[in-house]
Amino acid sequence: MAVEAVAVGKRLAAAQGAWICFEDETGQTLRPPKARTWARRGQTPTVTVSGKGSGRVSIAGLVCLKEGHQGRLIYRTITHRGRKGERRSFAETDYIALLDAAHSLLGAPVVVVWDNLNVHVSAAMRALIDAREWLTVIRLPAYAPDLNPTEGVWSHLKRSIGNLAVQASTTSSPPCDADSDTSNDTPTSSPGSSPKPG
Repeated sequence: MAVEAVAVGKRLAAAQGAWICFEDETGQTLRPPKARTWARRGQTPTVTVSGKGSGRVSIAGLVCLKEGHQGRLIYRTITHRGRKGERRSFAETDYIALLDAAHSLLGAPVVVVWDNLNVHVSAAMRALIDAREWLTVIRLPAYAPDLNPTEGVWSHLKRSIGNLAVQASTTSSPPCDADSDTSNDTPTSSPGSSPKPG
């Protein structure tokens, strides 16, 4: 049954000339992550970090695919500082803003495949989806992360930030990749990447 849902989405996207976009979300604490590493015998590796870092970053992302086109990763981030009354996750309006941005960037109808998160199936979300003719939504069955390629993106991301000590920089950040979209106005880039010549 789970594979059938993805197959229906692929056929529907092909018939409409649409992009099929797999959506998922993840989060990461702002405290420095720890991971295992290696070192010479008798030399314990250390990573110096500050004691600061309360809060959490939530990321919602879309892996967008269409035959004959290069795949795209479109994402938005929200930083939660733990303030009283502050929402700790994405709301319906945040998800629909991500989908609107994807539609604008991709320039074609969108078939979204996502899980059964309570925000995804709420009445407010259904109303927002119904107001967009270019958007079709297919829900994955429960406990089917192997059918969502966005899960692999999050796995790679979390593995790559282990033992990473972020240092404050006095230089400006390089611009985002043209294939990505963020909800904040601050340009970001992945560690190890460099700005594209432009």
